[in-house]
Amino acid sequence: MPSLDIVSEVDLEEVRNATDNATRELSTRFDFRGAEASFEFKNPNVTVKAEADFQIQQMLDMLRGQLSKRNIDSKAMTVGDFNHSGKTFSQQVTFKVGVEQVVAKKVVKLIKDSKLKVQASIQGDKIRVTGKKRDELQAVMQLVRNAELDQTFQFNNFKD
Repeated sequence: MPSLDIVSEVDLEEVRNATDNATRELSTRFDFRGAEASFEFKNPNVTVKAEADFQIQQMLDMLRGQLSKRNIDSKAMTVGDFNHSGKTFSQQVTFKVGVEQVVAKKVVKLIKDSKLKVQASIQGDKIRVTGKKRDELQAVMQLVRNAELDQTFQFNNFKD
């Protein structure tokens, strides 16, 4: 019986590379000359520090741009609240790894409501989908891609 796994993974080496590239871009930007601003990668988080909150927003846009160049979807990142200490602002960016239980239940419900002849089950931080035909599994892949969920999904372990 054909099956596949729906997972949510982020290549943290690519995140590190994107952070390094954003740091290089930050050093060449004219509007950040003389300002204390930095990106700091601590597995699996990135800390963004700057002197003003609008600079943080610009830096987050730079990071998103670098992530998209490395084929990492910006839905995978979660931006935390502003922290203000002394003269610097900072913000934590975390990356979602694994399918959360609430999102997994939404995906399983979406698959069951589609009336496709497949079975979906939650197995830890992934969802296993089995069916009789490859075409049905490919329809499930398309359905999950088109769904408006706040997480990115990858499909692996595709077996006949």
